[in-house]
Amino acid sequence: MPISLHHLRVGAETRWTVCQDGGWAELGGTLADLLAGPLDEARATVEAAVPGAGGFPPGACLPPVDRQEIWAAGVTYRRSRDGRREESGHGALYDHVYDSDRPEIFFKASPWRVVGDQDTVGIRADSGWDVPEAEIGLVLNAAGEVFGYTLGNDMSSRSIEGENPLYLPQAKIYDRSCALGPAIVPSWATGPGPFEIGLRVLRDGREAYAATTTTAAMARSFTDLAGWLFRALSFPAGAVLLTGTGVVPDAAFTTRPGDTVEIHCPQLGTLTNRVVAVGAAR
Repeated sequence: MPISLHHLRVGAETRWTVCQDGGWAELGGTLADLLAGPLDEARATVEAAVPGAGGFPPGACLPPVDRQEIWAAGVTYRRSRDGRREESGHGALYDHVYDSDRPEIFFKASPWRVVGDQDTVGIRADSGWDVPEAEIGLVLNAAGEVFGYTLGNDMSSRSIEGENPLYLPQAKIYDRSCALGPAIVPSWATGPGPFEIGLRVLRDGREAYAATTTTAAMARSFTDLAGWLFRALSFPAGAVLLTGTGVVPDAAFTTRPGDTVEIHCPQLGTLTNRVVAVGAAR
């Protein structure tokens, strides 16, 4: 991984750190501080913190957000559109979103509801068909510019959304429904992609599902999605925008408690989370 920003818990404190070539240095501020100002100033701050060899060892990995809301875009890949049609009797609705100028953008999580690498993600106990969604997350500054990229898991209840598209908030927004990490890679350190994204689900130590996609298959650009998000919303501390998934398991597959979800991108690392049930069954 190139230069990256990590959010760590070291003892009783949380710290933002910069990592490169195995060396660590404290950022000297927060992600919100970086994203409040211009991109060139944020870059200068990050590069000034880049360490040489050594530095302090990492602590427990926290999700790479502090005050940023997490939003998400849907139906940005043809496979995602087809998956929504499989689960729903409202296929024409998703065709329209895929082909229209205005994208589907929805709120996903408050920062305090997000989990990080090696933490647990949730599936709703009142849902019988649930899948992870492997996505690239855009870390956007207050001006809507792409400061960096991270991996995201937009856990989703296909049974609830498929029953009625108006149930989308319940299918998408619940405790432990969003994982981000393991770090933020600045946009100037990796370029705009395309990014290859791999998804694996391990069950009892064996591979239960695996597939890959690439952001080259997206129907919309990163800048277009960011522009729509910021069109009538302000984010003084920046925001994270998940950009949709091109990996949708077939209808026969559902995630179960005890599974392990791995999302990998060569430029961004690997996000790993074990699955637990959240809430009460009907």
